[in-house]
Amino acid sequence: MSDPVNLSVEDGIAFVIIDNPPVNALSARVAAGLHDRVTEAAADPAVTAIVLTAVGRTFIAGADITEFGGDGPAVDVHTVLAALEDCAKPVVAALHGTIYGGGLEVAMACHYRIADDAARLGLPEVKLGLLPGAGGTQRLPRLIGVAPALEMISTGKPVTAQDALNLGLVDRLSKGDVRTVAARFAATVARQKSPPPRTRTRTVIPPAPSFWDEAAARIGKSLRGLPAGPHILACVRAAVERPFKEGLDLEGQAFAACVRSRESEALRHLFFAERRAARIKDIPRDTATRPIARVGVIGAGTMGGGIAMCFASAGYPVTLVDINEAALTRGLSTIQGNYAASVAKGRLAAIDRDAALSRIRTATDYAAFADADLVIEAAFEDMDLKRRIFRDLDRVCRPGAILASNTSTLNIDQMAAATARPGDVLGLHFFSPANVMRLLEVVRGVATAPDVMATAMDLTRRICKVAVVSGVCDGFIGNRMVAGYGREANLLMLEGVEPARIDKALTEFGFPMGPIAMGDMVGLDIGVKAAAEAEKAGRGSDDPRPGIIAKRLVAAGRLGQKTGAGLYRYEPGGRRPLPDPVALAIIADAARELGIEPRDIDDQEIVDRCILPLVNEAARILAEGIAQRPGDIDIVWVNGYGFPSLRGGPLFYADSVGLPAVLNRIRQFRNRQDPRDWTPAPLLEQLVAEGRRFADLED
Repeated sequence: MSDPVNLSVEDGIAFVIIDNPPVNALSARVAAGLHDRVTEAAADPAVTAIVLTAVGRTFIAGADITEFGGDGPAVDVHTVLAALEDCAKPVVAALHGTIYGGGLEVAMACHYRIADDAARLGLPEVKLGLLPGAGGTQRLPRLIGVAPALEMISTGKPVTAQDALNLGLVDRLSKGDVRTVAARFAATVARQKSPPPRTRTRTVIPPAPSFWDEAAARIGKSLRGLPAGPHILACVRAAVERPFKEGLDLEGQAFAACVRSRESEALRHLFFAERRAARIKDIPRDTATRPIARVGVIGAGTMGGGIAMCFASAGYPVTLVDINEAALTRGLSTIQGNYAASVAKGRLAAIDRDAALSRIRTATDYAAFADADLVIEAAFEDMDLKRRIFRDLDRVCRPGAILASNTSTLNIDQMAAATARPGDVLGLHFFSPANVMRLLEVVRGVATAPDVMATAMDLTRRICKVAVVSGVCDGFIGNRMVAGYGREANLLMLEGVEPARIDKALTEFGFPMGPIAMGDMVGLDIGVKAAAEAEKAGRGSDDPRPGIIAKRLVAAGRLGQKTGAGLYRYEPGGRRPLPDPVALAIIADAARELGIEPRDIDDQEIVDRCILPLVNEAARILAEGIAQRPGDIDIVWVNGYGFPSLRGGPLFYADSVGLPAVLNRIRQFRNRQDPRDWTPAPLLEQLVAEGRRFADLED
């Protein structure tokens, strides 16, 4: 195994070179190597200054997360940083790429920092439920001040190299080779023979007395439920009010507490799950992908327009086809409005908006797809219609073009069978709004070619989505699971629980919106139509209870937010759900007709009744091979359905509760509810019998 840190000396400048691909993570071996090479350079009389640099596409991009919670490195990271900071010779960090987390903490311990003008610097630990643990909370305020330091640490947002220069985080920018510029700078400061500046000796100007209370309120809101929030505030305050060593000690204690927290464990689980999800188990990583230069989209409605934006924003020319010019005009107007809103909010530069819009062309004939490498249909959820579309695409698209459906429930294999090229067909299920939501279910048909799957996964990364592979079944992963979630919410209403109580229990659990309010927002008619389509296809339920409320509300013209009334009522132009006695009366009438008596139900039952069906159905999905691994399912539900990330997804949550307790609760509901709905999944029973967890099924 090669040494991850090397040393070379040129004209009196010692280059300490980090070489730990792919991102030069600050592992225990890198920390030890840094300590040894810096110590060696400091002791060499021929060396007048030290430049800390890295090979590859980035400087240290962060700590090695896989080592968190372990026994700790052989060389304590603070010993490494002290060796840099205490060095009598100038130490200059040459920064390029993404200098995040532990990488920035190393850089701040150096005496000077020279950054490539394209570099980005940040302390994103909070996104894993943590805070900087290598002096970041103490050195950053000393370099840039309390308010900007607290902003960077509590949001985890990186800054550009120019912003870093303006803040005082770096000393100089480089438009050329940053290593060369850093070496010249190091030689210059070495000739000056001045004591090198040490970050830890800087004083911090105290903020106004009201600052801390205001910051506490802001962080309490933005990091609600995350233990790291109060710790971040306390540590940054210590940088102002305590000696450096005391601040470091407090930071170390806080970091250890956060690492042990269930919330951080959940976020770290999702971090690794997202990376595993990109791998298809039976397709080699080096499988050649098909070139994608032009993309076609069928349907200029909400989904089609959003999908077109995804590709246009990523630099792909897009051909958008709809039935007539009026539909295209409406679709383009919506797209333009979405881009305009992003510009107004400062999320997109006007020049980038104009470039994206220029990549979208429109047509009313599929012949416009003759030069497309990928075509995605986003038409209505009707199998006959989709099969006709695929027959037409098979006729007009060039050989080797990939044909995809955005269907959220329908059988991809049936669409593929309408073509003479089933290997070129797959599902690309975007989530609404497609231009915002990160999740994309890549649905693999029985005949989908390996290189088509590899291409889809690579393309997903290029359009900044997180992809999860799903097999073919009704609803794929996410929508198949959501059926039980919605079923129990409806049954709870029939059993006397008011809609607002159900939503409150689930939002307190961590969902951004409860299932009842969500149904109103999406439109109750959508679910009713989907149920009718499923029944027509022979996939309907023989249980009338869960769907009765929505059917009656839709029949009464109460479709949700879009009509001002659904299970809630809405003020004109408003989106805030308000209790509505009319809806409650409709629910009560339906319950009486079904012979369902109201009863007292506590909030824990509400949560369990809605969440545990997700776990049970997920176990079946795993056993059937529809999903590759438990973490994939967690990624789907966190990114597509708002499952609270601090709970790690349905299966991580089940593991944290304990699978024996989960199984016992499901059996309790089986005895009290319809046993068809609460039969434990065989895989769940097997895991409990073997004393294993869902986590044991990860690869």
